[in-house]
Amino acid sequence: MSEEKLIPVTEDELHSLIKNKLMKAGLPEEAAHETSNHLTYADMIGIHSHGAVRVEYYAERIAKGGVTTDPEIKFEKTGPSSAIFHGDNSQGHYIANLAVEPAIEMAKESGVAVVGVSKCSHTGTLSYYLRKFVENNLLCIAMTQSDPMVVPFGGAEVYYGTNPIGFGAPSNSEHPLIFDMATTVQAWGKILDARSKGRSIPDTWAVDENGAATTDPNAVAGLVPIAGPKGYGLMMMVDIFAGVLLDLPYGKHVTSMYHDLHSGRDLGQTYIIIDPERFGGLGAFKEKITRTMDELNAIKPATGFDRVQYPGQGSNERYAKALKEGTEIPESIYNYLTSEDIHYDNYDGKGIFAN
Repeated sequence: MSEEKLIPVTEDELHSLIKNKLMKAGLPEEAAHETSNHLTYADMIGIHSHGAVRVEYYAERIAKGGVTTDPEIKFEKTGPSSAIFHGDNSQGHYIANLAVEPAIEMAKESGVAVVGVSKCSHTGTLSYYLRKFVENNLLCIAMTQSDPMVVPFGGAEVYYGTNPIGFGAPSNSEHPLIFDMATTVQAWGKILDARSKGRSIPDTWAVDENGAATTDPNAVAGLVPIAGPKGYGLMMMVDIFAGVLLDLPYGKHVTSMYHDLHSGRDLGQTYIIIDPERFGGLGAFKEKITRTMDELNAIKPATGFDRVQYPGQGSNERYAKALKEGTEIPESIYNYLTSEDIHYDNYDGKGIFAN
């Protein structure tokens, strides 16, 4: 399996290419701009599985009517510290980001806020939203549903999605503390990224149609939970908080990303936000978080390691570097973004593990 050539791009170039393609597919400029903000960010932090590799899929769904381009959105406050942001199945990145500002306001007012984002499409990497809460000196846990593509511990059929969960905390450091992970050994987007680059995958990431470990990203029929039964329990918890709690589809009833690109997906996302000032005080909190980060970095590394990193440190460092130097994307994706084509019918009805 030969690796594909990578093309260097600046932040501005990548943002413009993505935005223009999404607008050509039919997404209004405001939503296209915000979605491009998010996808560009993902590539800049090195999470290429959630960056430009996703554009053709989004463009196909938008063009086929599976994303509401003129949504009736509403922020419904259901209590002093609870609310639902109704997204009307509009573009997920746009909707989930719109929910951030009122969620911040509610948390500042009440000290704690729980905000659900109801009925949206795929929302991308959680760290993007977590950074916004952290920039406002708030602590946040975020979680979201995804396609049923994971075999539960002890099972041979898929039930839950990769169901990511993320955590963000403010610090006095140059960088915040941001941790964002799928509850599988790897996110599905990592499989897509490997496919786009012609790379094999570790045999610990996924299984084939027979339930056997595979290194071929094109043969994947199911992902596996991180840490076996522990990851299985975490993905169940995320599904309950982001799906069941909002009276949305759950587990195997969540729609596949590729099943029908003409219909909305009814996905859910949940933010749990805490103002540290209401507890031990913001100053003390940030000081201890900063010391935690520094103390982790100061730990003697084990054999084979150069250093100990705090969770999310690699993304922080890649982001800082990419802001100065740009990033790289596969040549095939660059060629698609610069082409006049909107999409190539690569996804609709192809099943959850479509190319």
